[in-house]
Parts: sequence; structure tokens; C-alpha cells
Amino acid sequence: MTLLEELKYRGFIKDFTDEKGLTDLLSKEKIRFYCGFDPTADSLHVGHLIPILIMKHFQKHGHKPVAVVGGGTGLIGDPSGRKNERELLTLQKSIENSQGIHRQLQRFLDFSEGNAILLNNYDWLKDISVVTFLRDYGKNFTINYMLSKDVVASRLEQGISFTEFSYMIIQSIDFLHLFKNYETKLQIGGSEQWGNITAGLDLIHKTEGSEAQAYGMTLQLLTKSDGTKFGKSASGALWLDETKTHPYQIYQYFYNIADADVMKLIKIYTFLSKEEITEIEKDFIADPGSRKAQKILAYEIVKLIHGCEAADQAVRMSEVLFKQEFTSLKANELEMILEGVNTITISEPKPIMEALIETKLASSRREAREFIKNGAISVNGIKVNDESYMLDAKDTIDSVYTVLKRGKKLYALVKHQ
Repeated sequence: MTLLEELKYRGFIKDFTDEKGLTDLLSKEKIRFYCGFDPTADSLHVGHLIPILIMKHFQKHGHKPVAVVGGGTGLIGDPSGRKNERELLTLQKSIENSQGIHRQLQRFLDFSEGNAILLNNYDWLKDISVVTFLRDYGKNFTINYMLSKDVVASRLEQGISFTEFSYMIIQSIDFLHLFKNYETKLQIGGSEQWGNITAGLDLIHKTEGSEAQAYGMTLQLLTKSDGTKFGKSASGALWLDETKTHPYQIYQYFYNIADADVMKLIKIYTFLSKEEITEIEKDFIADPGSRKAQKILAYEIVKLIHGCEAADQAVRMSEVLFKQEFTSLKANELEMILEGVNTITISEPKPIMEALIETKLASSRREAREFIKNGAISVNGIKVNDESYMLDAKDTIDSVYTVLKRGKKLYALVKHQ
């Protein structure tokens, strides 16, 4: 398969500005292309992986990515997909966030020997004066032209400031700057960026000539089978920074993906070959309840983001509840897999009867006694039948926690001080 054929097979592409022209160009030469990343946070999230993966596919075919962190445009605020004005970043915060994104992009793309370039658009936008902005760039955009773009039109009823109204021009300057100074011939972005991308192409053609070879490509908006937005868990965004989102949380999110979505996501979020994906799909159709496809997806994506060791750890943590092998975990891993369960803290030995009541695994001593008698209570995965059992240091995992369990699915934690 050609590069574009593979991207289509995997479900990445929504639109081209000139598919034939881009196809011809890619068949003749290796190009530089760019994608921008908005520094609204100091970490990227799972949604950003889609353009990053496309950049990796391009790089595998010998093309050279130009990753642009929007340290300058981030100070303005992109109105795309928003109903209200974005809260403006301070310059210091924009710089800090941009540095965090720089570090993350270097984990996914090969920047050695000029194979990719990492830039920050603040470096060239900060030197443009107001007069230069209006005279050399603004004159190429009519108000009618800008109002016709969905990114602006969708905001007219609520109102849009001149600051965000001008974002389209500023992003167009980026494409022109990269075209002239880095021979960058393609911009990729989300489907909501269509107006900004085409505006950049128009600026290039007006200033560099109508024959200038520059192209745009937008990506499919990824949604779940139920129509909801993909990539957010109950606790919020799935960050690529492991201090914000633990690899286990990412693993669990993808392991619990609905059957209707899993094969689509395997095509997008893994580098498995078409032949491998076909085999996975055959197994999935034959036995959809096995969740083998989800397990492959979850493992591959954690491996991509955090490496094999983190992916193996996530698998081990996910199997703990099934195998009841709690003693194999560290304290922070226990906190992660049992996040949200009732937790009590003790500083001296405590009768198990009292612990069951305080953790709400039992509502009374009588109920606690019945649960113990019937074999429904376990400590660190081992059943306890003695109602006089005392929880103390001998029961701690990693010298911190004891896991209490009632029945098949009800858990609690006892933290020892």
C-alpha cells in the first residue's frame, strides 16, 4: 500500500484540498509536512495521538515531520470548535506548556539527523509588528472571506473578539513561514481546522504564486459508536504524562472499549500490519466476548506511549483482581486499581469485624459475622473464617495497605500508619 492508501485503510483521513496533486507529489519526492499543537496544557492527551501517529506513518515512508508548538498562537486562542472565548494564556504559561509538549513529541518522533524538526511559532510571530501584520498579511484577507469560514461563522451568534477572529490569519502566517523557510508543502490537522488550513493555502498562493505546491489534509473526528466524544474517561482527559494519567488508567480505558469500536481503534492506534489486523478481526468475530481484541489494543497503546515495561505492568495490574494476587503489587499500584473504594486508616491492630463496618462492607456486627461465617470475606485475597481475626502489620502489602473484599466485587482498603 502507498502511504495515503494505508492512512485511508486505517480510517485517518477526512478531506484533502487536492488529493490528486498530493498523491502525485508523494510519489515523486519525500516532503516536509507540518502539524501544530496548541499549548493549552503542559501535556498532550490521547486525542493528540492521532496526528502524532499520522506523522509517524509519514516518517516511516521517508517524509519529514515539522512539529510546531503554538507558543505564539496559543497566546491568541483558536476559536475552532468553541462556543465561548478561550481564557488567554500568559506568556510564561505558554512557554512552560510548550516545553512540556516538546519533551513529549520527542518520545514519538525521530528528530535525529534532521529526520524531523521541532519548532515554536512564537519564535517568528513575536517579531511581526502591528503595521507589518496589517500591511503584509491582513490585506490578503477580506472580511467576507473570513466570515464564510465555518470556524468564524459558528461563533457569530455568540460573538467573537477581534483577537480570536484574527487567529486564522496568524495560523496562515505559520504555513507561509514554513513553506518559505523550511520547504513545508503539507499541513495536517483536525477536521475543525479546515478553514484555517485553506486560509493558509490561499495566503501561500497569493504571495508565492498560484503554482506553489502546497496542500492540506484533515483528519476524521474520532467518536464512539454511541456518538459521544472519544478520549475522555470519567475522571477527565487521558494525558500522556504518566504523573497526570497512570498507564494503568489508559490500559483500562481501552480494555473496556465497546465491541463496536475496538477494531476501528486497532487500525488507528496501533502499527500492526493489515494481515495481523485481519487475523485479530477473524478471532474477534468468532468470539467477541473474549475481549482479546481489547487486550491487544490496550497493550499496544500503552506500549506506544510509555514503553513495554509500563504495558507489562498495566497487564499485571489488570489481572490482579481476577487472580487475587494483591501481594505482588506496590502501594501506589493498589491505590490505582482500587481507586475510589472506601478506605480507612489505622495506627494499631483492629478487629476485622470493626474494619468491615467502618469500610461499609458490612452494616452491623451481625451482618459482618454472617459474611465471615459464610466465607464471603477475604484479606489480601485469602478467605478469613475467624470473626476474632485482627488486622495488623502482618497483613500489610508494601508495608502500607490491607485489601478487604466481600463477595466477588466489593473492595475496601485499610491503610496502616
